[in-house]
Amino acid sequence: MDEDQNTLKDVLSAYLPLPAGTEPHLKAALEGVLSNPGSLVRPEIVAKMFAAYGLPSAHAAELGIALEYFHTASLLFDDLPCMDDATERRGAPCVHVEFGEAQAILSALALINKAYSLTWRAIAGCGPAHQTQALDYLEHYLGVGGLLNGQSMDLNYASLPHDRHTTERIAMGKTVSLIRLTLVLPGMLGGASPAELQLLERVAICWGLSYQIVDDLKDVLHSPAESGKTGSRDASLGRPNIALVVGIPNAVHRLTRLIRIGDNMLQRIVDRRPGVSFLQDLRAQLNGEATDLIASAFDNSIQGAA
Repeated sequence: MDEDQNTLKDVLSAYLPLPAGTEPHLKAALEGVLSNPGSLVRPEIVAKMFAAYGLPSAHAAELGIALEYFHTASLLFDDLPCMDDATERRGAPCVHVEFGEAQAILSALALINKAYSLTWRAIAGCGPAHQTQALDYLEHYLGVGGLLNGQSMDLNYASLPHDRHTTERIAMGKTVSLIRLTLVLPGMLGGASPAELQLLERVAICWGLSYQIVDDLKDVLHSPAESGKTGSRDASLGRPNIALVVGIPNAVHRLTRLIRIGDNMLQRIVDRRPGVSFLQDLRAQLNGEATDLIASAFDNSIQGAA
């Protein structure tokens, strides 16, 4: 983890101070969660998006950390025995495995409560012009129109058509929703034109679906040691996985097409607002991960044919 990420890791904990009287089990669980973050890319993106749209930098950290809390809480719920029943996340035991299901649920609720508080402060600090629009957008994609609906479809996948359309609808709810909030919400608060917002939406959709395909391919191709989380869960639980639905070669084809479409949308928005050109670096990271997986998929097909 580089210096910037270390700073973000400190900020992640600082925004959720634990009072001296916090019950020891809950305190241990939350400290475990906050000490083992993911890439922390959301706060970095939000900070740069705020700069690109001339928004107050003081509120960028509030929104970025809030989105990180929402994401982390969703993972705590997702890993529970009543959902994915995972045992490992980010190279460590899942919170419910180490601290119990009750503490995992309470930790997720603590993160969500703080995330809403931080989000409201950030939106209020960006001026009144777009507050209602931003809050409606947030509620939709975190609520039954977005993240929750995607999770419920995921859990009830057995009764749904096992095709690409259904699998991508679930990904739109579970994965794309938070990427939308990371990219579109700052633009909305900064007064981006409808055309810019539409381009940001399309980039978020292409990237979100691409990241989901990458994750699905990892579940199929990688061991837990390689991915840092419980592997082969989609097949064992009968959960949506594009590589299982359409096959690895077609999943790779879909991934490369989504990246290509996303590139086109991204270039168009960079032409309109050069300040968001930093997103091209993120796209390069996605391409690098995709390239590695495509090579892994190719090796897998060779071995299967042997």
